[in-house]
Amino acid sequence: MPAARIVLLTIIAMIAFASNSLLCRVALKHTAIDPASFTTVRLVSGALALWLIVRLRTSGASGAQASPAGRGNWLSALALYAYAAGFSFAYVNLAAASGALLLFGAVQATMIGRGIAAGERLAPRQLAGLLLALAGLVGMLLPGLTAPPLGGALLMMGAGVAWGVYSLRGKGARDATAVTAGNFMRAAPIAVAMSAAIALAGTDGVRLDGAGLLYAVASGAITSGMGYALWYAVLPSLRATSAATVQLSVPVIAALGGVALLGEALTLRLVLASAAILGGIALVILKKRTGAPPQR
Repeated sequence: MPAARIVLLTIIAMIAFASNSLLCRVALKHTAIDPASFTTVRLVSGALALWLIVRLRTSGASGAQASPAGRGNWLSALALYAYAAGFSFAYVNLAAASGALLLFGAVQATMIGRGIAAGERLAPRQLAGLLLALAGLVGMLLPGLTAPPLGGALLMMGAGVAWGVYSLRGKGARDATAVTAGNFMRAAPIAVAMSAAIALAGTDGVRLDGAGLLYAVASGAITSGMGYALWYAVLPSLRATSAATVQLSVPVIAALGGVALLGEALTLRLVLASAAILGGIALVILKKRTGAPPQR
């Protein structure tokens, strides 16, 4: 793949990932849709988009093609649903920038923590980076005028842990796009069942809204489905170090988008916490993966 195309597709994929935070936040802040319905529509539309992508990609191949639903598994689908639901419910109260930073920090902490539990050892530079990231997270959550709501922050960190588990379970998949499609197709009925249970409970928790539905479809089909497909297409052309490090841009893009598009404040606490968390994670990742061969 030409270098210019790799750069372009990588930028588009990172913008798509950051846009998930913006779309969810604007839907829950400016429309009447509820978090459970947003999650359901996002997963269903994402499943349909990924199914179509996989089918179109394999339509030219000879012989019988396995259904995308045959890839993936139910445990990964549960982790995917836990991520999507926690993500949506957290954004009822969180700003786009704070949510993206907490999500990303929790994802990386989960994956790094799994490596440590598996016997990996941290070099002094990595340990300093981990402590710096933890200090940034604590500083962000300390009570104060600009601290994010604790309930929303905990939900988002839980969503990050779920996404980290999902990522670890899918590590090394031969066809990541097909596996993701299969997991979305399994997670969608889980989300539908949960929304139905909320509706049957007789509360006013289920609220549908035309604009909110459009935002949810865009989040599922475009920024999730197509975003993941683009990322997995370009990933084999990136070094492991580059693939890990470029994702540090997602919370930054979300923060800038929140300020420019949603009128959110860029506070000093958020700036300092972002620098500490992302800088610390970068120290861990860059040291950990130095010298890794290109992914093929």
